[in-house]
Amino acid sequence: MREIQGNIWDYQKTAVVAVTTNGQVAKGGKAVMGRGVAAQAARLFPWFPGRLGACIAKDGNHVHHLGDNLVSFPVEQSPYEVPDLGLIERSARELAALADRAGWATVVVPRPGCGGGGLAWHDVRPLLERYFDDRFLVIMAG
Repeated sequence: MREIQGNIWDYQKTAVVAVTTNGQVAKGGKAVMGRGVAAQAARLFPWFPGRLGACIAKDGNHVHHLGDNLVSFPVEQSPYEVPDLGLIERSARELAALADRAGWATVVVPRPGCGGGGLAWHDVRPLLERYFDDRFLVIMAG
């Protein structure tokens, strides 16, 4: 795992980008795209909330490959909860396994739960290090 600074969306054409998400689906079937990278993804890719909502409804709140070099990375069950360290660790494990199966060379992940979620990076970092090798870039806005 390597740590970098920059704009996560600068990598979307050349790497897989993980979008930190929650597991809530609105009545219309679209995933609730709270704040941060999730809200940005919803603005940049209007299809994203509907596609993610369908995946959550079918298979639950897990890492989902949604196309266009985008994957979900669940950090909480609802946007009204504090991010869950156990869920973040499970998402890291699922993302690493998916990257192995898909043969992805580079995956860019924001610091999960550390922006609007309020978690401390020193608490989250060790969870990611267990699963992420040098293919994974953890980006901090810079």
